[in-house]
Amino acid sequence: MNVVSANAVFLALLMAILWLPPVHADINEHHQALIQQLFPKATRIEDKLSDYPVYPVYQLNQLLGYAYESSDISDLTGYSGRPINLMIGIDADGHFAGVHVLDHHEPVFLHGLGEEPLFEFVGQYAGRSLTEHIVVNSKKAGTDSGGDGGVVYFDGVTSATISVIIINDSVLSSALKVARNKLEAFAQAPAARPKPDFYQPLTWQQMLDQGYVGHWRVSVTEAEALIGNGLDRYPAVPEPGPEEAFTDIYYAYASAPIVGRNLLGDASYERLVSNMKKGEQMLAVMSRGLFTHVPDDFRPGTVPGELLLEQSDLVVELRDMNRLDADTRLIAGGVPDFAKAHLFKMGGSGGFNPGADAQLVLSLALPRNHLVVDRLSLRSPLALPQDMFELVAPPKEQYRQPAWIGLWLDRWLQITMLVISLVVLTVFFSRQAYFSRYPKRVHRFRWGFLFFTVFFIGFYAQGQLSVVNIFTVLLSLWDGFDIAVFLLDPVIFILWLYTFVSLFIWGRGLFCGWLCPFGALQEMASWLAKKLNIKQRRVPEAWHRRLISLKYLILLGLVGTSFYSLTLAEQLAEVEPFKTSITLFFWRYWPFVLYAVGLLVASMFVHKFFCRYLCPLGAGLAVLGRLRLFSWLERVKLCGSPCQLCKRRCEINAIRTDGRIDYDECIQCLECVVILRDDSQCVDKVIAQKRSNRGEILAVNVG
Repeated sequence: MNVVSANAVFLALLMAILWLPPVHADINEHHQALIQQLFPKATRIEDKLSDYPVYPVYQLNQLLGYAYESSDISDLTGYSGRPINLMIGIDADGHFAGVHVLDHHEPVFLHGLGEEPLFEFVGQYAGRSLTEHIVVNSKKAGTDSGGDGGVVYFDGVTSATISVIIINDSVLSSALKVARNKLEAFAQAPAARPKPDFYQPLTWQQMLDQGYVGHWRVSVTEAEALIGNGLDRYPAVPEPGPEEAFTDIYYAYASAPIVGRNLLGDASYERLVSNMKKGEQMLAVMSRGLFTHVPDDFRPGTVPGELLLEQSDLVVELRDMNRLDADTRLIAGGVPDFAKAHLFKMGGSGGFNPGADAQLVLSLALPRNHLVVDRLSLRSPLALPQDMFELVAPPKEQYRQPAWIGLWLDRWLQITMLVISLVVLTVFFSRQAYFSRYPKRVHRFRWGFLFFTVFFIGFYAQGQLSVVNIFTVLLSLWDGFDIAVFLLDPVIFILWLYTFVSLFIWGRGLFCGWLCPFGALQEMASWLAKKLNIKQRRVPEAWHRRLISLKYLILLGLVGTSFYSLTLAEQLAEVEPFKTSITLFFWRYWPFVLYAVGLLVASMFVHKFFCRYLCPLGAGLAVLGRLRLFSWLERVKLCGSPCQLCKRRCEINAIRTDGRIDYDECIQCLECVVILRDDSQCVDKVIAQKRSNRGEILAVNVG
């Protein structure tokens, strides 16, 4: 065959290899496909590692990077209270190969905006470096400095800011953990380091006596006891000689000058140390006996299969440095002959702290025959004298403040205005007996606050509470409460905190009548109906009492469903029109818009129709509101018998025929309080006035 033909054959074989379909280990097909998309050049995807939950990805024998599921590394929960699971790829240089969404329960994407905005957001990670500081800020997107260490601004998702910030925090925190464990460039320096000036000339025996060289010997008798069989049961094991050990291992931390200089000589030690990368350390291992620390067919420069180093329940990689040769030998005085001797590089991406506990593990396979193989795992503490080390402060990590702190700082204006409004509302309610003497002022204040609730709290600050929030709290209490999840949305958190406290003072009416944006929209719809001369329909008392129970059944069904399937519960929670009307500004698939608008139209005929009969959030608040400490709405003796004026004026029908306030239904509009303070409307005051004027009791027919 001539040279041209040989080259042609070689090129054909090379092309065939490169075009071979990638080899996948035991990974499910969906994950395989996603990892292949992250690393298009991959020809081999290995199983998830046992020491760290990542999938190594190779092109032939070259490591391309690692893929992993975010849930295996980070346990950050989404806005829904459930984790967002992502498939994340990092290349060998610490750049993101990409991010794919595996699973999530974020309502705004599942049942609102759709998932495309979510996919577009995670698509921004591809090509970005771990050394960059990635910040979600739509206003600054595209103005980043970029490059290693620079600030990169990602375009967020309108109406889903909290969800994407959680995703960003999960991606960055998990990627940093993987990089520190698997990428040499991100390895952390040891918390203890050898003293550079700690040295004295020592012989082999002196190093052994002082513990600078460790000794681990397992006799044949001890090994047989551990195995449970005699060595003669294993044909491949040679007959032990007199006094020959099963294994006789010596080890030394060669990075320390007192060990390395004595063991290798000054010149060799300095040469080896100068070639070490940051975080890398040297361990010298020598052995003899029936079994040495590496087999006879061990390949220099590779990782030993039998000898392991463990620390903090993680395997620290040992890789032969292939440096013991004619130029680098064990020269300590009195050093014995060994069957095997190696210098291993340890630490690197895995990290090794010489000041912490560690252990050597020798794992052996002992075949009885071609079918049966016994396995023996021997362990010994890696005892390193601490006098040759000095403690160092751990390297300062780039501080990543909790995601919620940045959100609170970014929304300081919204928070300030909300807190001020709640303080004003609290003062108003606390002094309602005084303010109710001025009916016009009360009505103006109420309508002004309702407009504030709709346009500021609702449309601008996105402060619409939902029954989905109740799911999140209950599931969080079930799985392990984490307040950080709820702090991610400062407006929602403040409103929930205020509402929860107010439930035990005024009942549910303070929120439902004053702070619910969709509830305020219904009141505006009712006002518009009156201006258009649309007659308000009053539901008969008997039917009203039956229908108000419906919202409690809806609440019970939703909460029960959430423990079975959160996704299904979130879908059923669309009985609330809040997401369509307030979160998405009625910009949604038409059936949802038709439903929300239909409820507002219904409120033009039946006052606050949704609140009274369908709202599961109102039902939940009513249940807690029964624990209120006070009944603030004043009643007098004539209320209900004979006077029915407050009941007729109560558009929500929260006053019973006998005059009692139904706090489960009351929205605290204060109309009845205004009537009681009005000398011209309240029957009790009218009668008292007539008594004063005439000196006698007049029978007044107010029916």
